[in-house]
Amino acid sequence: MTFECIIYEKKEGVAVITLNRPQVLNAMNKRLWLDIEQALADARQDEAIRVLVFTGTGRAFSTGADLKDSKGRSLKAYRDYLVHLQEISRQIIRYPKPTIAAVNGFALGSGYELALACDIRIAAEGAKFGSPEARVSSSVTGGAMRLVQDLVGPGKARELLFTCEYIDGKEAERIGLVNKAVPAEALMEEAMAMAKKIAANSLFSINLIKKGLNMASEVSLEALMDYEVEACLATVSAPERLEKLEEFADRKK
Repeated sequence: MTFECIIYEKKEGVAVITLNRPQVLNAMNKRLWLDIEQALADARQDEAIRVLVFTGTGRAFSTGADLKDSKGRSLKAYRDYLVHLQEISRQIIRYPKPTIAAVNGFALGSGYELALACDIRIAAEGAKFGSPEARVSSSVTGGAMRLVQDLVGPGKARELLFTCEYIDGKEAERIGLVNKAVPAEALMEEAMAMAKKIAANSLFSINLIKKGLNMASEVSLEALMDYEVEACLATVSAPERLEKLEEFADRKK
């Protein structure tokens, strides 16, 4: 399996997708999105992979859309591109395995949106987050209109999206945009430690919990609680349940 715009590695049950166009600060063109989609498909079917980590090469996670890639594109072609981009974003948001964004530098525009689509975000303290779309007469994609509000609240989301202000990793942690900000040199160690902690748990349980969390803002409380019953029953009747109970009993001895 070969990729033009990402590095794809598998380590101890964790798949690492590294955006790899450092010469343009990992700006996202069509080929990069297709590479991500292919890696997602591979990690999904690989039973040994339990967690995905996204990061970037060099000074950036990603500075967003590669404007050179869209030059001369017709409105219909642009629509087709955006529809496909949104579908890949949906795949990440609804991905059955947990996802972590290890944000090493600039995360702007669609790069920022990729980080938002992940379940957990760990950032270098000096990373820069921002949505510059309104500054260049564009708009956000990737579900960001909801995802930012879910993390920081509607007022702060409007402030960030309307002012196009960039914030660093420490401020992103303070307002809840990222789970944790760490020194740059500790970023991947922290992300991998988090991934391994998650990987030690039941992937089947996490898949059902993640599905419920995504449902929570879309269905009624009654429907969500009905789903919780079915999810719980599915887990307690799974073969893995007995294994986990036996492991727990052994630890108590």
